[in-house]
Amino acid sequence: MKINEVRELSTSELKEKLYSLKEELFELRRKKAVGALEKPEQVIGVRKDIARVNLVIREREIAGNK
Repeated sequence: MKINEVRELSTSELKEKLYSLKEELFELRRKKAVGALEKPEQVIGVRKDIARVNLVIREREIAGNK
């Protein structure tokens, strides 16, 4: 997911996306713990997507306060 794609989403969509990404990260970590994860780099990608979503949410909070 690119940052431009994230910025196109509404705030409510961002919060839904954040929730689904956190669920996905939980499942990936669970699979990694039992050794069933085939692509360990997926965890890194999901963490980066979470960071992007949090960044855009925070940018909008700051822009709303000005």
